[in-house]
Amino acid sequence: MRNLDDKVTFGVIIGTRGFFNPQLASEGRRQVLSLLKRLGYGYVILPEDATGHGAVETYAHAKRCAELFDKHRRQIDGILVILPNFGDELGLVQTLEMARLDVPVLVQASNDRLDQVGVHQRRDAFCGKISVCNNLYQYGIPFTDTSQHTCDIESEQFAQDLAFFAGVCRVVRGLRHARIGAIGARPAPFQTVRYSEKLLQDSGITVITVDLSEILARAQMLDDSAQAVRQKIEQIKAYGQIPPEVLPDQISRQARLSVAIEQWMAENECVASAIKCWTSVQHNFGCATCLSMSLMGQQHMPSACEVDVTGAVSMYALLLASGQAPGFLDWNNNYGDQEDKCVCTHCSSLPREFVGRQIEISPLDLLGETLGRDRCFGAIKGHVAPGDMTFFRISTDDRLGRIKAYLGQGQFTDDPFDMDGGIAVCKVDRLRELMGFICQNGFEHHVAMARGRCADILEEAVTKYLDWDLYRHS
Repeated sequence: MRNLDDKVTFGVIIGTRGFFNPQLASEGRRQVLSLLKRLGYGYVILPEDATGHGAVETYAHAKRCAELFDKHRRQIDGILVILPNFGDELGLVQTLEMARLDVPVLVQASNDRLDQVGVHQRRDAFCGKISVCNNLYQYGIPFTDTSQHTCDIESEQFAQDLAFFAGVCRVVRGLRHARIGAIGARPAPFQTVRYSEKLLQDSGITVITVDLSEILARAQMLDDSAQAVRQKIEQIKAYGQIPPEVLPDQISRQARLSVAIEQWMAENECVASAIKCWTSVQHNFGCATCLSMSLMGQQHMPSACEVDVTGAVSMYALLLASGQAPGFLDWNNNYGDQEDKCVCTHCSSLPREFVGRQIEISPLDLLGETLGRDRCFGAIKGHVAPGDMTFFRISTDDRLGRIKAYLGQGQFTDDPFDMDGGIAVCKVDRLRELMGFICQNGFEHHVAMARGRCADILEEAVTKYLDWDLYRHS
């Protein structure tokens, strides 16, 4: 399985057309390979001597390129179609049709110069790109466009287009091969988190289930002398501020639970999880799951509360798009009479990276009042630091037989809010309209959030390549 940190690798197709200067194709090839090396991307491309100037023009060229791509299909995350001149539309589209990689495609066309439009200098890629895209449309091959219709290969603009496209490729690659751990049964009162495994599987997302009792049995068999447990105890002590009244045995139980969950996740190659976080684990093992979930999130293995599997998928999508550890929260409270502000919160399992400030690790508050605070150690508490954020939520809609989602951007603010747990005061333009959409379309009360702005990447990946229904709140 590919890791999040694996570099993105592109299959590269250089286009050319016979009655244009083929040296333009050679020059474009050298420029794009130099750029990919400099930016740290991998690439698969025909050897320069495999065709004239290493470009694809004829059906024979297309076959050679498609065969090469097929040999490297497990490496290739996306395709770059580079047009240093007009390009041959059939050669390019036939390569993609024969290779059948089903990965994102980016189409670039090079600029002409006002003083270089003679017979041996002109490119006409401005026009050729339209023909290539027309053929992609005819063949039903979705593709991503550059931010400008034409651009120089060596420009900063194209480097930014590549960064955007690499993000799209990470999201598509990651979600199409994601394995999500569902640990325990959902809380009985929460029908809101029901979902369809079959609809997820149709997009390549596999759900691996395990009974919570198996995880607790693993944790019970561990003791403090195990190296993994000792290391986890030290990690917990260094992770946040722990009140002095918390006993060593409470930390030990949390460490053993964390090791048990992480071992199961590794054995099953799961990239994210959704966990039954109340009340069985408190009754049967004497701690919360929040800290274990936070520690995994900090290691870029997101974990959603209350066995919200589609919530875990939402978190993983944000991680792939942003590279930032996402948080999982409730749309929870109004913020006074300020219509575009609200409070998002959970008990919580927020990763420290997501909070962006010092955290406290102590017993759950609400559940602690009813279950006993001595059985509820492990909640992450802190006020999320201000900054830009992206929110995202997917849901499987059995009534429509579709995966649907909503997406938007806003800000975490530094406004005070006197509530325990993980608190994020959020500002979202036209918040009432967003809440209306969520309610009218049957979405869950949970939402995934990540620092920074990555909505454009997610929108491109979700709508164009995964074919999910998306509402973009903007």
